Amino acid sequence: MIRAEKLVKKYDEFTAVDSASFEVASGTICALLGPNGAGKSTVVKMLTGLIHPDSGSGMVCGCDVRDVHSLRPLVGVLPENLALFDALTIEETLELTGSVYGVEKKEAKARADQLLRVLRLEQGRHTFISECSYGMKKKTALAAALLPNPRALFLDEPFEGIDPVTAEAIRAQLRVVAERGITILLTSHILSLVDRVADQIVMIRHGHIAWNSPVSELPRGVEELYFDLVEPVETEDLAWLG
Repeated sequence: MIRAEKLVKKYDEFTAVDSASFEVASGTICALLGPNGAGKSTVVKMLTGLIHPDSGSGMVCGCDVRDVHSLRPLVGVLPENLALFDALTIEETLELTGSVYGVEKKEAKARADQLLRVLRLEQGRHTFISECSYGMKKKTALAAALLPNPRALFLDEPFEGIDPVTAEAIRAQLRVVAERGITILLTSHILSLVDRVADQIVMIRHGHIAWNSPVSELPRGVEELYFDLVEPVETEDLAWLG
């Protein structure tokens, strides 16, 4: 379970997140949607212990997000910058992840082998990160987030910049992960994929929660609701064209 209760984060005079509250039940995939600068990444950083809220509270799997030492073993994170080491191979990246999280070496290798198969990375396991395509890097970072067997996953733009087959492979795997009881909070700008992967939609605008409901209770499609509530589409007639 993930819970945000009136989270506030300010940077000098700018309020990045203003009294954000929502809850994600165990085994649920929640999509946190909003334009760039809306506060999505700040919310994720507060809920994963990377930054502390100025006020309000957060809980992840029963752990206070301010208790970073207890929180870290519970969460897997796919950061926007992927946080990979170019000098390591894909396989070495997963070996290092297992070591950092205290997973016994034999068990870590077994988990890594399975993740490499499931995410179609097996043939590239000895490829250095510096030589990987962006899609391979993204799947490697996802594998690293999954390997320690977290109870909650936080995924920043898991579908951005990857090919349709890779996106579908990740979408399908996230559904399996959720069915195992892992709670997932993801951000995405790929609205056409969101209603195929998410159980819950939370929309944020200027640091405020603009919408929060199960996908089944949306009054209209995700894209239409997003454009109405969060980021209207603006067009202008360029009369000088044509």
